[in-house]
Amino acid sequence: MFKLTSLNLNGLRSAATKGVADWVAELAPDCICMQEIRVQASDIEGRFEEMAGLKGHFHFAEKKGYAGTAIYTRHAPSAVVVGWGDAEFDAEGRYLELRFDTPRRKLSIISCYFPSGSSGEERQEAKFRFLKGFFPHLTALKKEREFILCGDINIAHKEIDLKNWRGNQKNSGFLPEERAWMTRLLDAGADGAGLVDVYRLLKPDTTGEAYTWWSNRGQAYANNVGWRLDYHLATPALGALARSEQIYKTIKFSDHAPITVDYDFTL
Repeated sequence: MFKLTSLNLNGLRSAATKGVADWVAELAPDCICMQEIRVQASDIEGRFEEMAGLKGHFHFAEKKGYAGTAIYTRHAPSAVVVGWGDAEFDAEGRYLELRFDTPRRKLSIISCYFPSGSSGEERQEAKFRFLKGFFPHLTALKKEREFILCGDINIAHKEIDLKNWRGNQKNSGFLPEERAWMTRLLDAGADGAGLVDVYRLLKPDTTGEAYTWWSNRGQAYANNVGWRLDYHLATPALGALARSEQIYKTIKFSDHAPITVDYDFTL
């Protein structure tokens, strides 16, 4: 089995003080994809190159203390791809791809941090630019290789993916345009990308137990007023190998919960 975990950290250094390395050691994943690591190369040296026996790979944002992605892996990749070719968003450290290719297969694990539009119209427009450019990247990649993309997608796809869906239809993360983008991404038809929402493949009907993010305002976490923002998105052949999932709601390194999926393959 291949154990793959995704986690938005809201800062690697902050999570380190809360015991993330010990938790990863106990969990013992094959790979863990991290988003919003908020560090630079100088912060990594001598401290975060490895975690619980896993070797780290990183995509740093140019702006200090902002965004960034990482993958810690038990297996050596055949190649590391930093960024997806969009200058605006590559500068924000939003995409890291590890390739585990052999003569018989092409396979990638991707950690991705989609922009949030919740701070205002300017960032929402940036999010729309990201979605517009990222869709053809994923469709092209799917034609070349199998992959699993783990990440904070910052979109709740359907009404069952957040508690207060009625009151959030005009809010970033649940806008009609964002939801339509997700629908198209998962559409196997001619106009879609044909990817698989792995969690929903395993748990098609869950609501409250599906949430992975809670606002820090009020009693959102205590009352489970949450959103499902963290995903595994896979090509169909890999998605079909998913066997079990777990969302670790009581693990509080950030305002996101880690999500693990076990897949029936090995590297």
